[in-house]
Amino acid sequence: MPKIQDRINPSLDNIQSNLQTKITKKAFLEFRVRTPKRTGNARNKTRLQGNKIVANYPYATELDKGRSRQAPDGMSKPTTKLITQEIEKIFRK
Repeated sequence: MPKIQDRINPSLDNIQSNLQTKITKKAFLEFRVRTPKRTGNARNKTRLQGNKIVANYPYATELDKGRSRQAPDGMSKPTTKLITQEIEKIFRK
């Protein structure tokens, strides 16, 4: 029986790679840009650790709730919207 070319696994590998690298980086950049910058402390203490965005300052939750005029939607909502758009792009290919 002839071997059938495997087209599914390379496609899945490509999707997984895009999800892990491109989307994680874009999400981090979006989150960081959306982080209010009055003194720069919040942005400076926002880091990407593996595939997690870490906001390492005590008032991160308050900023994310929209308690800043600079980020009335917080940071997570716009970042989640971007992630959703990027995932849709990947799966449309």
